[in-house]
Amino acid sequence: MLMLVAVLLVAANLRGAITSLGALLDSLDGLSAGTRSFLTSLPVLCFAVVGATGMSLARRFGVHRGVGIALGLLTVGLLVRAIGAPWLLLLGTFVACAGIAFANVLLPAVVKEHFPTRVGAVTGAYSAVLSLGSAIAAGVTVPIAHAAGSWRVGLGVWAVLALLALLAWLPHLRDRDLRRGGHIRVSLWREPVAWAVTILFGTQSLFAYVVMSWLPSMYADAGFSHATAGLLLAVSILVGVPVFFLAPTLAIRARTQGHLVAGLTAMLAAGFTGLWIAPVSGAWLWAVLLGVGGAVFPVTLTLFSIRTATTAGTTALSSMAQSIGYLLAAGGPFVLGLLREATGSWSVPIALLLGVAVVQICAGYVAGRPILIGAREED
Repeated sequence: MLMLVAVLLVAANLRGAITSLGALLDSLDGLSAGTRSFLTSLPVLCFAVVGATGMSLARRFGVHRGVGIALGLLTVGLLVRAIGAPWLLLLGTFVACAGIAFANVLLPAVVKEHFPTRVGAVTGAYSAVLSLGSAIAAGVTVPIAHAAGSWRVGLGVWAVLALLALLAWLPHLRDRDLRRGGHIRVSLWREPVAWAVTILFGTQSLFAYVVMSWLPSMYADAGFSHATAGLLLAVSILVGVPVFFLAPTLAIRARTQGHLVAGLTAMLAAGFTGLWIAPVSGAWLWAVLLGVGGAVFPVTLTLFSIRTATTAGTTALSSMAQSIGYLLAAGGPFVLGLLREATGSWSVPIALLLGVAVVQICAGYVAGRPILIGAREED
């Protein structure tokens, strides 16, 4: 029970550092337009670059100590960026996101090791908490900053939640990682299923960051007020919380996961198609469909565990998928923004997203095959 509480507290911290910054971005003093733009792309780039070293961290310090290091980096980064100088804001954001990147990679391995018979339920729980934490941070950071009279307080307050997670994790720093099975004999780089999981993680990340970055703008361009557009984004995030909780359990119970990925992706595609054809009349429905379709994320997290034979394999697949996947997703919002600027509408960007949905469905069917990577191992 203590481990479950600790895992959920870690999950609660895995997006708040990003959405809290986004909520206050227009209120930050002394930042150039270039710096603001860089801050919006820094998290996903950090996830890609730092996430690639997650396996090395686990090998050197172990999974449990690795999560402790991640939480320490997150806490320090959140405090540093609240000091106020632009370069400290950049440095603190990088350090905080580095901590999140390590935790992103290592948490699926913790779940596989401590909850081997409840991977779906626990993955669903921490995915739902992650999504809820993201929405709460986006919604309350500005009121906190206004109440305190300082955006620094609005950003810095989230260090308290990170510190709470670190304190909850301290008893587990000495937990020994299970070493049975040793290292995977076959390199993941030559595994088609591993590459399919990686592509799937990349496409779902691209969809997620497009929704977070551009959904309010899509609604605003359709004629909604900025307040209503922001509310529609919040609805999209919150409606996904219960689905995020249930989807991993459905994935575990299914022999293959391709149909589940295809169904959820179809909802994403329907949501974006609706935004293209009838953005006003079906606005709330499209927001709901996009929120439900985003549950490909926890399904992909579940694949890290059920496609690998050992904790070491889960860590390796998680590191590979998240580093390359986030790199694939990093340019998505930027490219779509350029296309919107060049064409004057969202038609071409949405058409491109529908093409990505086809890729995601294909990757889902390959990744969802009942193949166990690393079934033959050596110490």
